[in-house]
Amino acid sequence: MICCLAVGVSAQKADALSKLIKPNAEVEKIASGFAFTEGPAPDQKGQVYFTDQPNNKIYIWKENDQITEFEVDGERANGLYFDQDGQLVACADYQNKLIKIDQAGNKTVLVDNYDGKHLNGPNDLWIHPSGNIYLTDSYYHRPWWPEGHTQVQDERAVYCVTPAGKITRVAADFKMPNGIIGTRDGSTLYVADINDQKIWKYDIQQDGSLSNKTFFAPEGSDGMTIDHQGNVYLTNQAVSVYSKKGEKLGAIQIPEQPANVCFGGKNRKTLFITARTSVYKLAMKVAGVQ
Repeated sequence: MICCLAVGVSAQKADALSKLIKPNAEVEKIASGFAFTEGPAPDQKGQVYFTDQPNNKIYIWKENDQITEFEVDGERANGLYFDQDGQLVACADYQNKLIKIDQAGNKTVLVDNYDGKHLNGPNDLWIHPSGNIYLTDSYYHRPWWPEGHTQVQDERAVYCVTPAGKITRVAADFKMPNGIIGTRDGSTLYVADINDQKIWKYDIQQDGSLSNKTFFAPEGSDGMTIDHQGNVYLTNQAVSVYSKKGEKLGAIQIPEQPANVCFGGKNRKTLFITARTSVYKLAMKVAGVQ
């Protein structure tokens, strides 16, 4: 059964959000009964892949609300993103790797260390039009890690991985980097420091490095996404929406605390939200850029 709930927004921002959300749209529960949903990412058809990390499962949502399992060992995948070749790239923190999975379930390790040491725990990623992969390497101690496991890297940082497999640390000085998203033109990167309750904005240079670190928003975020107007969607107590100028447009209330968000569907006009034990959707006027 689909459960529908009204979109909750602050009164003064209702008009700003109404320009983004389809008229009379409601937040709809698509499915429930998961342990912890994460990592939504649309493929080229608009189907959304998402994870149930504690159960080591990856699922596929289709626009008719059918959900099927992608039968592959995702190695405790968290953040997901599709590359230009239509292959799924996953932050697999069972053994702290970045992996690529094709539709047959074949896996390739893209990177599993920096400077000769394992990563702390890849959390989320975004792929630049050039093919460079930007990932956040936070540290959340996992029950599936060996007893005595501790943080390996000296920083909880952001890395850039080139198509050739070269990994570079491009930003650090975070309490806990988490959500990450970039603009479609590849010029700007947003990074959430969830423990410091801040979103930072960077200019992306031609060589993949980052510059001009700028404060963007006074909220933390787990996963993030962006629409074609440049509005940035955060997940914390709700789905907070900010304009590209950093003005808060409002917050979309979800029945469970959201963990991540993306735009799915054939036209990328369905806001798909992973929220603890369930997944939800909301019909939008605007389309996502993924």
